[in-house]
Amino acid sequence: MAQDLDEFGTARLQQYLNRLGTHLKDHRKRESFAIYAFGILGDSTRKSVEPIAALACPDPKLTKKMHDKLLHFVGHSEWSDEQLRLEATRYVCEVLAEQEPVTTWVIDDTGFLKQGTQSVGVQRQYTGSAGKIANCQIGVSLEVATATQHAPIDFELYLPESWTSDPTRREQVRIPNDVQFKTKVELALGMIERAVRAKVPGQVILADSAYGESCEFRTTVRELGFDYAVGIHSTTKVRRIRANGRLGKPMSVRDLARTIPHRKRRKLRWREGTQDTLWGRFSFSRVKTTRDDGTPIDEREEQWLVVEWPLDDEQATKFYLTTLPRRMSHKQNVRIIKERWRTERMYEDLKGELGLDHFEGRSWHGWHHHVSVVICCYAFILAEKARAFSPSARSKGGADAFHLAA
Repeated sequence: MAQDLDEFGTARLQQYLNRLGTHLKDHRKRESFAIYAFGILGDSTRKSVEPIAALACPDPKLTKKMHDKLLHFVGHSEWSDEQLRLEATRYVCEVLAEQEPVTTWVIDDTGFLKQGTQSVGVQRQYTGSAGKIANCQIGVSLEVATATQHAPIDFELYLPESWTSDPTRREQVRIPNDVQFKTKVELALGMIERAVRAKVPGQVILADSAYGESCEFRTTVRELGFDYAVGIHSTTKVRRIRANGRLGKPMSVRDLARTIPHRKRRKLRWREGTQDTLWGRFSFSRVKTTRDDGTPIDEREEQWLVVEWPLDDEQATKFYLTTLPRRMSHKQNVRIIKERWRTERMYEDLKGELGLDHFEGRSWHGWHHHVSVVICCYAFILAEKARAFSPSARSKGGADAFHLAA
């Protein structure tokens, strides 16, 4: 991608690298960061240290020295992932805001498939990336989004207790002493709280049922001042608020969906394009959750329960809770809920184009440093994409600008 930039794009890339470089202490780290970033942005199929070193230094006599230099930078060198990621976040948010507001944050996770047992955090565990239990690492991500764009700004590596409770394994991959076991929900909330402290723009948080099912997650998000639109399990119990204001009996959202007549299942289009317009049938009910969180039912917040049916199926397949305002139209509600669809496309681009899952080292610092460089590179690509393609052009189903930019 970098080699395809015109002189103005090249100048912007240099300015961006200089901006990031202010957080890298000395010229050797800045130089190594730039070389590694150009490797991530380059044409190599594999984006690990060895091919990046070969790309940067084609002379075989010098490649080993470059390899060792980059291996030290990404695996051992001390620099702040948080500061670098925050600078990239500010950069991409500034550019995106020139086109349309950054309104939404998205929490999700993705798998990094691995062989062997030595890479930090790896074990057999379920990953949606493979749709099954696989030998992998799991990264929990926080993204910011506009109506048409989506950018990762933070990642946390999920460490199973088999890692955090084993001193030998911790020492082998250099897990810091202050890093202890946290659930994926706790990792997600930690990233959200960091972004709040950094004053990253955003108003609504989206997440799938792995996070939306957590009362702690929903409560904390509200306490931090956000609305949310989150998936929930079909077994989640709620009480519907009737027209007279009284509460119905507790029932699972799956059972509640069966009571909703066809005339109240609205057909709504939630994604438009020349070839991939997507529709669904949706119902909207005001409810209160029944989970015992210590709050009396009368004091619990009213929410929308949104139920989704595929057009060709009588069985409801997806359920959402949202605190989005009542004045917002049902169509607006659905479009915000469905903004999460771009997350999988983003993961595909991060892995396929920028080598997010190509890091071959085993250490804690190495994984986070590699991911940080990828986040920074994606921020630049997305900023270039935003400059080149207006929201109106994208909404008409134009070609995916990521691939045009890359």
